[in-house]
Amino acid sequence: MQMKFGAMMPPWHAPGQNPTRALHHDLELIQHLDRLGYDEVWIGEHHSGGYEIIGSPEVFIATAAERTQHIKLGAGVASLPYHHPLILADRMVLLDHLTRGRAMLGMGPGSLVTDSRMMGMDYSQQRRRMEEGVAAITHLLRNDEPLTMETDWFRLENARLQLSPYTKPCFELTVAAVRSPTGPRLAGQYGTGLLGVSATDDLGGFDYLSDTWSVVEESAAVSGQKVDRSSWRLVAPMHLAPTLDQAIEEMKYGYANELRFSSTGPFRIPGAKDIEEVLATTDHETLCRQANDSGYAVYGTPEMAKAQIERLWNKSGGFGTLCLLLTEVADPAATVRSLELFAREVMPEFQGSLHRPQAAWDDLYGDRDKVSSEFRGAQDKMIQQYRK
Repeated sequence: MQMKFGAMMPPWHAPGQNPTRALHHDLELIQHLDRLGYDEVWIGEHHSGGYEIIGSPEVFIATAAERTQHIKLGAGVASLPYHHPLILADRMVLLDHLTRGRAMLGMGPGSLVTDSRMMGMDYSQQRRRMEEGVAAITHLLRNDEPLTMETDWFRLENARLQLSPYTKPCFELTVAAVRSPTGPRLAGQYGTGLLGVSATDDLGGFDYLSDTWSVVEESAAVSGQKVDRSSWRLVAPMHLAPTLDQAIEEMKYGYANELRFSSTGPFRIPGAKDIEEVLATTDHETLCRQANDSGYAVYGTPEMAKAQIERLWNKSGGFGTLCLLLTEVADPAATVRSLELFAREVMPEFQGSLHRPQAAWDDLYGDRDKVSSEFRGAQDKMIQQYRK
């Protein structure tokens, strides 16, 4: 088992705080991720709701790229129905050049009904339009031949990009997936990666993992594409501390707001109790422990995080990258400590970086009596020679 690690930053910021400061905190958090050795971060696109306040992942990525050195930066995900495919593809190629190969494009339909409503769009058409957008964008990015294509929402006439991607043959593309087979089918059809944004959801997302990659492979076989599990990413909510009690205590900062947002709009569970009633009748610790017990989240210790990763691996049959979902459940300082703890105590377990240092230590420590004797013996010999 060997994988990469990243973060998903929608971002989630409860209304009532300074939005400018919140955005700059997001940039600072990406700098921490870069310093700590995380491989990638995904930034969402939203235009309503007052909670997910980044309207242009591309602009945000360009700013973050100037402040970081290694971490890859993904538009995760761009809402394709809101963009003409030529313009979005062109912007991403520009980012690919400006970041020297650190840009990635995640593609989705757009999750908020209020976004499409303000643009006068029929939300029931979003997924169909996403599929049309994926078809156009993948062609524009991967081919030199002009594309002519017409739908009810965009038109392309002998269209092609004036720049090839900096990354050869193309920077990484991925399609978002929740529970339906649409995302896996498109990933296979166009040979892209897959971003499982609901992998730990106990109401269907987790169970769906066991069949997901078979859908990707079947679709790829029909379309003559090649796919690899290493391009499959799973997203998981986590906040870590040295002890379970400390993690729960730190989450008093923002967990109630996280639950409010999670029970709103596309995330609302039909027939569920109103979230304000839940918060009024259930104490904070119980809510955190319920999230842990359901398997949805890890609000606890590094050992709990390791167990969750192994659980996801066993259920899915293997994947390439685990992305932590950052939802501002704890204050900025505690969030940074959580990311540091994860990087120090969890990531190495799954990166294949522990066995050689451990073997070297075992050789030294396991033979410590002989090693020490030889060391002292060599010193004593030289002292005797000097005295003689």
